[in-house]
Amino acid sequence: MDGPTEGGTPGAARERFRAGLREPTAGWCPGYAQANLVALPRDQAFDFMLFAQRNPKPCPVLDVTDPGAPGTQMAPGADLRTDLPAYRVWEHGRCVAETADVTRHWRDDLVAFLIGCSFTFERALIAAGVPVRHVEQGRNVAMFITSQMCRPAGIFSGPLVVTMRPVPPDRVATAVQVTARYPAMHGAPVHVGNPAALGIGDLSRPDFGDPVAAEDDDVPVFWACGVTPQVALARARPPFAITHAPGHMFITDVSDTAYAI
Repeated sequence: MDGPTEGGTPGAARERFRAGLREPTAGWCPGYAQANLVALPRDQAFDFMLFAQRNPKPCPVLDVTDPGAPGTQMAPGADLRTDLPAYRVWEHGRCVAETADVTRHWRDDLVAFLIGCSFTFERALIAAGVPVRHVEQGRNVAMFITSQMCRPAGIFSGPLVVTMRPVPPDRVATAVQVTARYPAMHGAPVHVGNPAALGIGDLSRPDFGDPVAAEDDDVPVFWACGVTPQVALARARPPFAITHAPGHMFITDVSDTAYAI
Protein backbone atom coordinates (compact mmCIF):
# COMPACT_ATOMS: atom_id res chain seq x y z
CA MET A 1 0.00 0.00 0.00
CA ASP A 2 1.68 3.22 -1.15
CA GLY A 3 -1.04 5.77 -0.37
CA PRO A 4 -0.18 9.22 1.00
CA THR A 5 -0.45 8.51 4.73
CA GLU A 6 1.09 11.94 5.33
CA GLY A 7 -0.26 14.85 3.31
CA GLY A 8 -1.79 14.44 -0.12
CA THR A 9 -5.01 16.10 -1.18
CA PRO A 10 -8.32 14.37 -1.89
CA GLY A 11 -8.33 15.77 -5.41
CA ALA A 12 -4.90 14.34 -6.13
CA ALA A 13 -5.93 10.97 -4.70
CA ARG A 14 -9.06 10.87 -6.84
CA GLU A 15 -6.98 11.70 -9.93
CA ARG A 16 -4.76 8.71 -9.21
CA PHE A 17 -7.77 6.42 -8.82
CA ARG A 18 -9.32 7.82 -11.99
CA ALA A 19 -6.06 6.99 -13.77
CA GLY A 20 -6.32 3.37 -12.67
CA LEU A 21 -4.61 3.03 -9.28
CA ARG A 22 -6.44 0.36 -7.31
CA GLU A 23 -5.69 0.33 -3.60
CA PRO A 24 -7.54 0.37 -0.25
CA THR A 25 -7.87 3.90 1.10
CA ALA A 26 -7.03 3.36 4.80
CA GLY A 27 -4.39 5.94 5.68
CA TRP A 28 -5.04 8.05 2.58
CA CYS A 29 -5.49 11.81 2.91
CA PRO A 30 -5.57 12.07 6.71
CA GLY A 31 -7.78 14.93 7.81
CA TYR A 32 -10.50 14.28 5.23
CA ALA A 33 -13.70 12.27 5.48
CA GLN A 34 -14.08 9.06 3.53
CA ALA A 35 -17.36 7.49 2.46
CA ASN A 36 -18.89 4.19 1.40
CA LEU A 37 -20.95 4.15 -1.81
CA VAL A 38 -24.28 2.47 -2.55
CA ALA A 39 -26.08 3.33 -5.81
CA LEU A 40 -29.50 1.82 -6.44
CA PRO A 41 -32.31 2.31 -8.95
CA ARG A 42 -34.89 4.84 -7.80
CA ASP A 43 -37.44 2.04 -7.29
CA GLN A 44 -35.34 0.55 -4.47
CA ALA A 45 -33.88 3.80 -3.10
CA PHE A 46 -36.69 4.52 -0.62
CA ASP A 47 -36.40 1.06 0.94
CA PHE A 48 -32.67 1.56 1.31
CA MET A 49 -33.09 5.02 2.80
CA LEU A 50 -35.46 3.50 5.35
CA PHE A 51 -32.99 0.68 6.06
CA ALA A 52 -30.27 3.27 6.68
CA GLN A 53 -32.53 5.35 8.91
CA ARG A 54 -33.37 2.29 11.00
CA ASN A 55 -29.73 1.21 11.20
CA PRO A 56 -27.74 4.43 11.67
CA LYS A 57 -24.76 2.74 13.30
CA PRO A 58 -23.63 0.84 10.16
CA CYS A 59 -25.39 3.17 7.70
CA PRO A 60 -24.90 6.85 8.63
CA VAL A 61 -25.99 8.69 5.48
CA LEU A 62 -23.85 11.71 4.54
CA ASP A 63 -25.34 12.58 1.14
CA VAL A 64 -27.96 11.35 -1.33
CA THR A 65 -27.82 12.32 -5.01
CA ASP A 66 -30.58 13.06 -7.45
CA PRO A 67 -31.33 10.14 -9.80
CA GLY A 68 -28.60 9.74 -12.39
CA ALA A 69 -26.35 12.44 -10.94
CA PRO A 70 -22.70 11.28 -10.69
CA GLY A 71 -21.56 14.16 -8.46
CA THR A 72 -21.83 15.08 -4.79
CA GLN A 73 -21.61 18.28 -2.79
CA MET A 74 -19.00 16.52 -0.62
CA ALA A 75 -16.44 16.91 -3.43
CA PRO A 76 -17.51 19.39 -6.13
CA GLY A 77 -16.21 18.33 -9.52
CA ALA A 78 -15.60 14.73 -8.50
CA ASP A 79 -17.24 11.85 -10.35
CA LEU A 80 -18.69 8.95 -8.38
CA ARG A 81 -18.35 6.72 -11.47
CA THR A 82 -14.56 6.98 -11.73
CA ASP A 83 -13.05 8.47 -8.58
CA LEU A 84 -13.07 5.46 -6.25
CA PRO A 85 -10.24 2.94 -6.53
CA ALA A 86 -12.58 -0.05 -6.98
CA TYR A 87 -16.29 -0.74 -7.40
CA ARG A 88 -18.61 -3.71 -7.32
CA VAL A 89 -21.45 -4.14 -9.83
CA TRP A 90 -24.43 -6.18 -8.59
CA GLU A 91 -27.22 -7.96 -10.46
CA HIS A 92 -30.00 -9.71 -8.57
CA GLY A 93 -27.89 -9.94 -5.42
CA ARG A 94 -24.75 -11.25 -7.11
CA CYS A 95 -21.53 -9.33 -7.56
CA VAL A 96 -20.99 -9.73 -11.31
CA ALA A 97 -17.99 -7.43 -11.71
CA GLU A 98 -15.32 -5.65 -9.70
CA THR A 99 -13.87 -2.77 -11.67
CA ALA A 100 -12.07 0.56 -11.40
CA ASP A 101 -14.62 2.49 -13.52
CA VAL A 102 -18.42 2.11 -13.62
CA THR A 103 -19.17 4.77 -16.25
CA ARG A 104 -20.55 2.24 -18.70
CA HIS A 105 -22.68 0.65 -15.98
CA TRP A 106 -24.14 3.91 -14.66
CA ARG A 107 -27.85 4.49 -15.24
CA ASP A 108 -30.08 7.56 -15.28
CA ASP A 109 -32.25 6.15 -12.50
CA LEU A 110 -29.45 5.46 -10.00
CA VAL A 111 -29.65 7.22 -6.65
CA ALA A 112 -26.25 7.27 -4.93
CA PHE A 113 -25.89 7.16 -1.16
CA LEU A 114 -22.66 8.18 0.54
CA ILE A 115 -22.30 6.56 3.96
CA GLY A 116 -19.82 7.49 6.66
CA CYS A 117 -16.63 5.42 6.95
CA SER A 118 -14.53 4.62 10.00
CA PHE A 119 -11.32 5.37 8.09
CA THR A 120 -12.28 8.99 8.78
CA PHE A 121 -11.59 8.79 12.51
CA GLU A 122 -8.28 6.94 12.26
CA ARG A 123 -6.27 10.17 12.20
CA ALA A 124 -7.88 11.12 15.52
CA LEU A 125 -7.07 7.69 16.95
CA ILE A 126 -3.41 7.98 15.98
CA ALA A 127 -3.24 11.53 17.38
CA ALA A 128 -4.60 10.20 20.69
CA GLY A 129 -1.92 7.52 20.87
CA VAL A 130 -4.06 4.60 19.67
CA PRO A 131 -2.16 2.50 17.11
CA VAL A 132 -4.04 1.59 13.93
CA ARG A 133 -2.49 -1.77 13.09
CA HIS A 134 -3.79 -2.22 9.54
CA VAL A 135 -2.39 1.17 8.52
CA GLU A 136 0.93 0.32 10.19
CA GLN A 137 1.00 -2.97 8.30
CA GLY A 138 -0.09 -1.54 4.94
CA ARG A 139 -3.22 -3.70 4.84
CA ASN A 140 -6.93 -3.29 4.30
CA VAL A 141 -8.97 -3.33 7.50
CA ALA A 142 -10.41 -6.69 8.57
CA MET A 143 -14.21 -6.93 8.21
CA PHE A 144 -16.50 -9.62 9.60
CA ILE A 145 -20.14 -10.62 9.17
CA THR A 146 -21.67 -10.94 12.63
CA SER A 147 -24.59 -12.84 14.10
CA GLN A 148 -26.34 -9.58 15.04
CA MET A 149 -29.21 -8.72 12.74
CA CYS A 150 -30.06 -5.26 11.48
CA ARG A 151 -33.57 -3.91 11.66
CA PRO A 152 -35.23 -4.74 8.32
CA ALA A 153 -36.84 -2.22 5.99
CA GLY A 154 -38.73 -3.05 2.82
CA ILE A 155 -36.68 -5.51 0.77
CA PHE A 156 -33.53 -4.96 2.85
CA SER A 157 -32.44 -7.03 5.83
CA GLY A 158 -29.35 -8.84 7.03
CA PRO A 159 -26.57 -9.08 9.59
CA LEU A 160 -24.35 -6.33 10.88
CA VAL A 161 -20.84 -6.20 9.41
CA VAL A 162 -18.03 -4.88 11.61
CA THR A 163 -14.45 -3.72 11.24
CA MET A 164 -11.92 -4.99 13.77
CA ARG A 165 -8.93 -3.04 15.07
CA PRO A 166 -6.55 -4.60 17.63
CA VAL A 167 -5.98 -2.08 20.43
CA PRO A 168 -3.58 -2.22 23.40
CA PRO A 169 -5.61 -2.75 26.59
CA ASP A 170 -4.54 0.56 28.11
CA ARG A 171 -5.76 2.43 25.03
CA VAL A 172 -9.21 0.83 24.65
CA ALA A 173 -10.99 3.50 26.72
CA THR A 174 -9.30 6.20 24.64
CA ALA A 175 -10.36 4.48 21.41
CA VAL A 176 -13.97 4.40 22.62
CA GLN A 177 -13.91 8.05 23.68
CA VAL A 178 -12.28 9.28 20.47
CA THR A 179 -14.54 7.43 18.06
CA ALA A 180 -17.71 8.26 20.01
CA ARG A 181 -17.13 11.83 18.82
CA TYR A 182 -17.75 10.70 15.21
CA PRO A 183 -21.32 9.30 15.11
CA ALA A 184 -21.55 10.01 11.37
CA MET A 185 -18.53 7.72 10.88
CA HIS A 186 -19.99 4.77 12.85
CA GLY A 187 -19.15 6.28 16.24
CA ALA A 188 -18.12 4.24 19.27
CA PRO A 189 -17.43 0.50 19.00
CA VAL A 190 -20.31 -1.96 19.07
CA HIS A 191 -18.24 -4.53 20.98
CA VAL A 192 -14.92 -4.91 22.77
CA GLY A 193 -13.28 -8.23 23.47
CA ASN A 194 -14.53 -11.77 22.80
CA PRO A 195 -15.32 -12.08 19.06
CA ALA A 196 -17.52 -15.12 19.72
CA ALA A 197 -20.09 -12.76 21.25
CA LEU A 198 -20.60 -11.42 17.72
CA GLY A 199 -20.58 -14.88 16.16
CA ILE A 200 -17.04 -14.43 14.81
CA GLY A 201 -15.06 -17.65 14.99
CA ASP A 202 -11.61 -16.79 13.63
CA LEU A 203 -10.06 -13.32 13.50
CA SER A 204 -7.45 -14.57 11.03
CA ARG A 205 -10.16 -15.20 8.41
CA PRO A 206 -12.08 -11.96 7.76
CA ASP A 207 -15.05 -12.01 5.40
CA PHE A 208 -13.72 -8.88 3.67
CA GLY A 209 -10.38 -7.09 3.75
CA ASP A 210 -7.15 -8.49 5.13
CA PRO A 211 -6.18 -10.32 8.31
CA VAL A 212 -4.43 -7.88 10.63
CA ALA A 213 -1.67 -8.99 12.99
CA ALA A 214 -2.20 -8.08 16.63
CA GLU A 215 0.40 -7.50 19.30
CA ASP A 216 0.46 -10.03 22.17
CA ASP A 217 -1.79 -8.08 24.56
CA ASP A 218 -4.03 -6.35 22.01
CA VAL A 219 -7.78 -6.45 22.53
CA PRO A 220 -10.03 -6.83 19.46
CA VAL A 221 -12.33 -3.82 19.15
CA PHE A 222 -15.23 -3.86 16.71
CA TRP A 223 -16.96 -0.97 14.95
CA ALA A 224 -20.07 -1.05 12.74
CA CYS A 225 -19.10 -1.11 9.06
CA GLY A 226 -20.47 0.40 5.85
CA VAL A 227 -20.15 -2.95 4.08
CA THR A 228 -23.33 -3.96 5.94
CA PRO A 229 -25.45 -2.72 2.98
CA GLN A 230 -23.60 -5.05 0.61
CA VAL A 231 -24.66 -8.08 2.62
CA ALA A 232 -28.20 -6.70 2.67
CA LEU A 233 -28.03 -6.26 -1.11
CA ALA A 234 -27.05 -9.89 -1.54
CA ARG A 235 -30.10 -10.94 0.48
CA ALA A 236 -32.56 -8.49 -1.12
CA ARG A 237 -31.49 -9.25 -4.69
CA PRO A 238 -32.46 -5.96 -6.33
CA PRO A 239 -32.10 -6.10 -10.10
CA PHE A 240 -29.09 -3.77 -10.13
CA ALA A 241 -26.74 -1.88 -7.82
CA ILE A 242 -23.26 -0.39 -7.68
CA THR A 243 -21.15 -0.18 -4.51
CA HIS A 244 -17.56 0.50 -3.54
CA ALA A 245 -15.34 -2.55 -3.17
CA PRO A 246 -14.77 -3.13 0.57
CA GLY A 247 -12.03 -0.85 1.85
CA HIS A 248 -11.88 1.20 -1.38
CA MET A 249 -13.65 4.39 -0.38
CA PHE A 250 -14.64 7.73 -1.86
CA ILE A 251 -12.31 10.38 -0.43
CA THR A 252 -14.25 13.61 0.04
CA ASP A 253 -13.15 17.24 0.29
CA VAL A 254 -14.81 17.56 3.72
CA SER A 255 -12.59 17.85 6.79
CA ASP A 256 -12.84 15.01 9.30
CA THR A 257 -13.35 17.64 12.02
CA ALA A 258 -16.64 18.64 10.37
CA TYR A 259 -18.07 15.38 11.72
CA ALA A 260 -16.57 15.57 15.22
CA ILE A 261 -18.92 16.47 18.06
